[in-house]
Amino acid sequence: MIVIKPTYYKNFKCIAGDCPDSCCQGWEVDADEKSLEYYKTLPDSLEIKQRIDRVLDKDEFDNTIFTLAPKKRCPFLNDENLCDMHIAIGGEHTPVTCRNFPRFIYDFGGTREMGISFSCPVAADLIYHSETHLEFESEITDELPALNDIDAELFFKIKQARTKAFNIVQNIKNPINIRLAQLLDFASELQKDLDDYKEGNNDVQFEEIFNNPELINPEWKEKVKNITIKSVENTLANENIASYFIYKYFLLAIYDKDVLSKVKMAVIGVLINTYMGENAWTMHLWSKETEHSQYNMDRYKKMLREAECLSCERLIQRLNFV
Repeated sequence: MIVIKPTYYKNFKCIAGDCPDSCCQGWEVDADEKSLEYYKTLPDSLEIKQRIDRVLDKDEFDNTIFTLAPKKRCPFLNDENLCDMHIAIGGEHTPVTCRNFPRFIYDFGGTREMGISFSCPVAADLIYHSETHLEFESEITDELPALNDIDAELFFKIKQARTKAFNIVQNIKNPINIRLAQLLDFASELQKDLDDYKEGNNDVQFEEIFNNPELINPEWKEKVKNITIKSVENTLANENIASYFIYKYFLLAIYDKDVLSKVKMAVIGVLINTYMGENAWTMHLWSKETEHSQYNMDRYKKMLREAECLSCERLIQRLNFV
């Protein structure tokens, strides 16, 4: 299998209790089947086994979860912001979500793409402050390709299109706002070849898009409340944000043929940074609130298509704001 990672990926390292935030607070954690089977093998007399059994529950999506403690803390997060489960039975037996975070992993047949998400403050700093265009490293492993039903022709078409998208975003001959407008035009034309995409006329206000139904961190609510509309700065940080979204989401269009919404996310990501703080922490807050909440992400995906304020025309107007 070919494994592809951004060059900054190798520099990520969890700082555990020194983190300014916690990935173990604010959201539910799913208990995957493999981990659950292991927990059943633990002696009933073991304290950690008893604690696990006490907090297992089901959510409305029928996922097995750990019931959160007060202040939305994971029930295994101790006073030093360290994981008691990790300490008791080893990190390899914590849920797969915990082991992988903030990494994301996508398998496309014989190719695996891996990255890190803005949702972690350390990862956010690495991505936001990268001093070069987004570049990649690859290696070949002995792992066999994953079974899949991917349309090979569609995959290579979208993969080639993603390369063009990167070229547009990384073309420093143009300021970033022009690059993003060109990216929207490119995606609009590509979308016509993939599937129908009718932009909606929902008159929801731009600011309301970010008032998520599930609030994870109250600081995010203040960010949204204090949105300041201004022009997009021609910075490498804004290019890094757009590149992050293109890398993480563009190829997923092979499953839904919706490449335009993925590109809108890249543009809106830059607008979030522009309007709400122009720093890595802002992107971290957005990601934790949206990318890692099923409620919020489902709503956001719907708004990308239905909200008039997120139409290509309206987004380009914002990019041209001076």
